Amino acid sequence: MIKKTDTSLKNALAALNAGELIGLPTETVYGLGANALDDQAVAKIYALKKRPHFNPLIAHFASWEQAQHYVHFNPWAHELAAAFWPGPLTLILPQKENVGFSKLATAGLKTLACRVPAHKHAQKILENIDFPLVAPSANPSESISPTTAAHVQGAFPDLCVVDGGPCTVGLESTIVDLTGEAPVVLRPGSVSTGEIEAVLGCALGEHNGSKIIAPGQLKRHYAPRIPVILKAQKVRDTEALLSFGQHSLSGGMKEINLSPTGDLQEAAANLFAALHDLDSLRYSAIAMTPIPNEGIGVAINDRLKRASSK
Repeated sequence: MIKKTDTSLKNALAALNAGELIGLPTETVYGLGANALDDQAVAKIYALKKRPHFNPLIAHFASWEQAQHYVHFNPWAHELAAAFWPGPLTLILPQKENVGFSKLATAGLKTLACRVPAHKHAQKILENIDFPLVAPSANPSESISPTTAAHVQGAFPDLCVVDGGPCTVGLESTIVDLTGEAPVVLRPGSVSTGEIEAVLGCALGEHNGSKIIAPGQLKRHYAPRIPVILKAQKVRDTEALLSFGQHSLSGGMKEINLSPTGDLQEAAANLFAALHDLDSLRYSAIAMTPIPNEGIGVAINDRLKRASSK
């Protein structure tokens, strides 16, 4: 593993410039980064993750000014970028033509998912290359997202990984589609619907389509190898318990409480690390106590629903 030094960042930059992949920290989860303009580098992401080719990737930029070279900004985009970038918000916008972005990365769509990450290491890498990155979560497709460098190394032992410590948000970014008649949240995250509506001064539309136009829309995702039981009423002796706040359940082989004090932000930051910890065939299943469906709890429940899908 590459340590947190200037040398590690230099090695990461060298790998990216050579068309190789790196593991890089962001405030949301660790990403599997590659040159977004290099079809061969992007193809390595799909191959390593075993990711379906119809599932597009998010482009990561150093600034909103750089993003505007690749996509058409509208007034909504300007307002949301000013309010939340750098940060855990992804915007779906129309692509500009002939800017060299990999069609493999966009799954052939005419839109592009854009983000400016806030993590200092991600920012430093993006500021020192002359191309944007695509950086889906650095884990095999459908499996639990990584929130530490060790999670990435466990999945991809030969990968160059920049260790930026545990991710502070711990859930993938909120994704908002800005290409329709009204803004629509395609994937909930730490930036809530209420916060977005407050900035835009309008209500968000409903997402009714079944077409995959952004990451995180697959029915099964973020999943451990063993079943996840939502809103468990009891815990069997062979199960593990993933709990939140004060609760009345007892039993099982092991318990991890995402936040004993009932703090949803803390629970979100701990969710994927806890799932990694409990993803063991020693347990027959992971029993889960309810999470309040408010604020970032909406995003937590979205991930748990997809993790429990068969």
